[in-house]
Amino acid sequence: MPHDAARLKVLSARAVHVAVGRLSADFSRDTGRALDIDYAPVGVLQERLAKGESADVIILSVAGIDKLDKAGALIAGSRAHLGETAIGLAVREGTPAPDIATADAFKRLLLGAKALALSDPAVGGTAGTYLRDLFVRMGIAGEIGKKALPQKSGAAVAECVARGEAEIGMTFISEMLPVKGIRVVGPLPAPLGNATAYAAAIMKGCVDMEAAQIFIGALVRPEQQDIWRAAGFETI
Repeated sequence: MPHDAARLKVLSARAVHVAVGRLSADFSRDTGRALDIDYAPVGVLQERLAKGESADVIILSVAGIDKLDKAGALIAGSRAHLGETAIGLAVREGTPAPDIATADAFKRLLLGAKALALSDPAVGGTAGTYLRDLFVRMGIAGEIGKKALPQKSGAAVAECVARGEAEIGMTFISEMLPVKGIRVVGPLPAPLGNATAYAAAIMKGCVDMEAAQIFIGALVRPEQQDIWRAAGFETI
């Protein structure tokens, strides 16, 4: 699918949208170069790429970037690690923080809750599919299914909790942190926790290699690490 050569086209996993949104605004201000950024769940982006859509820069989970690399879709040496975020648990602001220090305490909390807001695995996001599989491994998929409130985005998970419709929300911490009215309790306890790393790379067919390299460089400058951390990411 052709795209406008005057604008750098970026396809990005939605989990990084807070940090990438802020840093891309800085990039456009500093360079005068317009960006066309499309945020979507990793699974959705992978489907679109498989159908022939193209981009100048792609931001995905490291596993997704690895697949594209193996398929020969990326410019060699263009990859940059952005950071990793964990799946976490949130409650409504002002309510006591539940005990999630151990796997047993976490399981008791889930079984005792009346309603849980979760990323919908049908959307194809990394958090939703991980949680679906986790509940199967924990042997509680049936019970969770009766009270789960699947949401189309991580922000929607947090908003559901903020409105009081669900006692607990679970998705990537990076997607819940920006939402008002909730309290992020923390990541899931070991050994149930999951952290997903994200990376950016330049796709073959990029219309402006120099601009793409400058954009990726703007995402990983050492002085920008605070922005990533504030958005719920651990950086190297």
